[in-house]
Amino acid sequence: MPAAPDPQNLDELVTPALLVDQSGFRHNLTTMSAAKPGRTLRPHVKAFKSTDVARQLTQAGHGGLCCATIREIEGLVAAGVGDDLLLANEVLDARRLGALVDAGANITVAVDSTETIEAAAAGGVKRALIDVNVGLPRCGCAPSDAERLADTARTAGLEVRGVMGYEGHLMAVPDRAKQKRKVDESMALLLEAHAAVGGELVSAGGTGTFDLNDAATEIQAGSYLFMDTHYAKIDLPFVQCLSVLATVISVNRSGGWAVLDAGLKAFGMDHGDPTIHDGEVLFLSDEHTTWAPSDLTAVSIGDRVRIWPAHVDPTIAKHGVMWVHDGATIVDRWAVDLPWW
Repeated sequence: MPAAPDPQNLDELVTPALLVDQSGFRHNLTTMSAAKPGRTLRPHVKAFKSTDVARQLTQAGHGGLCCATIREIEGLVAAGVGDDLLLANEVLDARRLGALVDAGANITVAVDSTETIEAAAAGGVKRALIDVNVGLPRCGCAPSDAERLADTARTAGLEVRGVMGYEGHLMAVPDRAKQKRKVDESMALLLEAHAAVGGELVSAGGTGTFDLNDAATEIQAGSYLFMDTHYAKIDLPFVQCLSVLATVISVNRSGGWAVLDAGLKAFGMDHGDPTIHDGEVLFLSDEHTTWAPSDLTAVSIGDRVRIWPAHVDPTIAKHGVMWVHDGATIVDRWAVDLPWW
């Protein structure tokens, strides 16, 4: 049986469907590329998990890409996208990465302990960044331990390219003056480690601090491409362009609510409920969003409604394709083809 043709407009989509507004995406891509051109930006693939999107970033001059999982690295290598791939995460089994290095891929891995250094070397990875804790209670060594780990890595045969640190706890501080002070404090720790470690890279930052982080030689940002209601709380030059299209499947006029066919399985919820501009989202269940519209009399079963996520990264990861649209017309589809680990 021949494959069904792609839908041509939003009304033809099966919901829930992940939408990307083309003009908003282009604005975000060009705005960041102007602020952080070329190798000063290392886009984070975890935000979009798509080789189609990654290819557009490399075409914009950002050939160095940042990944969170081995699967993301594997997918980029298979697609021939990116010439300098960083796994910004610790792993204890690097053999899959080593196989890609043997085939000619340029891969660097983050390390923060003797164990992760040994795993990188045993797995066949040749290059590393020393991951330094700069305030987020997650991975990273103490700044005072960075030099010892760099020496250990070099003894194990790894090229140490520099240091990495993620000030993730500061990404959404609403007072930007306070945010700047806190970022500087975090980066002072990273620069202390870099002075001891050496190497050409100081890799840090993200969407929320891209314009405040003066210490990093490269910024690891990804969410800026799509934005979400969480990042919208701070003053950034990017626009929200990613939404989930849902259909009204039930209306309770006496109770004052409507129900949409997109629920917990369609959204990342760690930053709170998604938003509908007209009315209030009451709650989400597995397959449903219960919504109190501002004017329920204007809502009918079968209506299409756009829902705006609070966190784009895990929202995208729950879908298989992004539908790119210009108004009501679908102009492209981008596969979310880098799932799992």
